Parts: sequence; structure tokens; C-alpha cells
Amino acid sequence: MSKSSEALEKGDLEKSFLRKNLLIAGVDEVGRGCLAGPVYSAAVVLDYDHLFSLDSSTLALIRDSKKLSEKQREKIIPVIEEIALAHAISSSSVQEIDNLNILGATFLAMNRALASLSRRPDITLVDGNKEIKGYKGKQETLIKGDSLAFCIAAASILAKDARDKYMQNISKKFPDYGFESHVGYGTKKHLEALKEHGVLNIHRKTFAPVASLL
Repeated sequence: MSKSSEALEKGDLEKSFLRKNLLIAGVDEVGRGCLAGPVYSAAVVLDYDHLFSLDSSTLALIRDSKKLSEKQREKIIPVIEEIALAHAISSSSVQEIDNLNILGATFLAMNRALASLSRRPDITLVDGNKEIKGYKGKQETLIKGDSLAFCIAAASILAKDARDKYMQNISKKFPDYGFESHVGYGTKKHLEALKEHGVLNIHRKTFAPVASLL
């Protein structure tokens, strides 16, 4: 089931489910568009009484992870972990991405994260317009969900932090590729490094800029 984002204010959909005493999870992914590295997903169940008791400046940091600096993420992550009733982070490997395609691998990572939650949600809010294939629970998609649902925004922050740290660690092994800065996205620097140094086993072989070099 999909929910239009029109006329929704942030938190409106969550409040509508809370009035029905439903336990809500938010799910989001990071890294779908990258040329290298896994795709990550996180699932978060928030304690909304604690969430809405946060001061406004702290609450404002629970937003789309792409709109946060690394310093802001480091500040808000302990808060998310403290106010979460449950949270889990999972991923799908480069091999799974190449075997399943990126959408299938993203669904796999999302299912893994949801299965790892210590609390089973009554409803799961999914960022975007595609339901999670293979997920047996009740779910609702929400376009621009990381801007409209706190649980999705929290999931996006945890997933991005985990993936960025993974790619920064990989950069120590392959210092010529600049993974610590572009974290696998197809930047000019990354494409130049691919042409100069070649394709690594952490590159997605089915993605066009990589496939063209094989």
C-alpha cells in the first residue's frame, strides 16, 4: 500500500498509526547508486514519547541523512540509539547486487534488517514507492519518506553511517581510489581511478561504467 506525500507534514503518518496503538518501523537504504561496495539498509522502531520530548534543535537533526554533515550524524546517532525500541543494520554484498540486480539486493538487505529487529512492528514504513518484495509484514511506502517520517529518517542515518564507515575502511586497502571521500559513487575522481588502476572485486560488475572497462 502506498501513501502519497502530498499535504503530509513530518510525523503526520506516524501519529496516525500511533493513535491506533500500532508499533511502527521505518526502513531505508543507502548506496543503491554506487559503483562499488555493498548496499546497506537499516530498520528502526522509535519510542515516540521520547522522540517528541527532544528539544527542537535535536529533533531537527533526525532528517534525510544526505542533508547532514558527518559531524551532525555523529551527534544524532547516539540519540537515535537511545530513543529506539529496536534498530538493526544489514547489507547485501557486491556479489548479491550483481546476481540479483540492485533492486533485488536492496530488498534482501531490507528484509535482513527487519528480520534482525528485536521487536516485530505492526506496520513498516518504506522510503520510496516500491514495497519490499518478500516481506511478510504489513508495509506502506512513502515517497520522500526520509523527509516525512522520523523512523525512516533515523533508518537512513544509521544506514549511511554504517556504509560510509565500511567504505572508509576499504579505502585503507585501496588508497588510489578515493573511497574515503566518494564512498563508491561515480564521481569524476572515482571514474578516473577506475580507468587508471582497473576494476576491483568490490566494484559492481553489472553497472555500466564498470562493465565498460571489463
